[in-house]
Amino acid sequence: MKQSKRHQEIIDLVKTQGYVSTDDLVERFNVSPQTIRRDLNELAEDNKIRRHHGGATIPSSSVNTSYSTRKVMQLAEKDNIAQAMVAHIPDGATLFIDIGTTPEAVARALLNHNDLRIVTNNLNVASILTGKDDFRVILAGGEVRNRDGGIVGEATLDFISQFRLDFGILGISGIDLDGSLLDFDYHEVRVKQAIIENSRCVMLGVDHTKFGRNAMVNLGDISQVDMLFTDQTPPEELAKRLAEYDTHIEII
Repeated sequence: MKQSKRHQEIIDLVKTQGYVSTDDLVERFNVSPQTIRRDLNELAEDNKIRRHHGGATIPSSSVNTSYSTRKVMQLAEKDNIAQAMVAHIPDGATLFIDIGTTPEAVARALLNHNDLRIVTNNLNVASILTGKDDFRVILAGGEVRNRDGGIVGEATLDFISQFRLDFGILGISGIDLDGSLLDFDYHEVRVKQAIIENSRCVMLGVDHTKFGRNAMVNLGDISQVDMLFTDQTPPEELAKRLAEYDTHIEII
């Protein structure tokens, strides 16, 4: 493959996924790591990507990939992660389910459970779960975002803060290698923080494209997560942080 075509495909992958690793690119293009590193350095110099340890991210940290694109990305990985997460949730449990495509996968995976009580600020999750007669679904009030069915705002924050539930199912845009939990929307982040504070067990499901991915709002630290579920081993720097806090990790 010509370098110019490979460069364009790398740019397209970064725009679609938000983060791509050097190892994934080496395997995809069947070239040496040195070639990929040179490609990434050249693209970063032209401000077409942002170079990152072990890979590359989108040059902007202020704009997320569109919901319609994220909805079809890493589908099998998200479904597998969701199945692993719900295996830890017993019948009769209470839980928060957050905004995001992975939390929506968790909602679908929960349909084989019984007698759950769910609080959510995600219209898509509510729609999935109301199909079960023995589920009680409580939908937060607030401003509905047309782009993804998320509900955010001060009213949402106040509503979430009324509860103390067994599990909090989080979605997230990125995890920095220092363990920072990152997202794009300040209002959404405040709701996520409330879910963390009011859950007895915080569960985070992320596919590998979220490791090292850049986003502008810091919502917390990986130390606040009790259980992490992913499809690939985290980068070494992040793995060390997880080990420091004895976080339960499942690689699916």
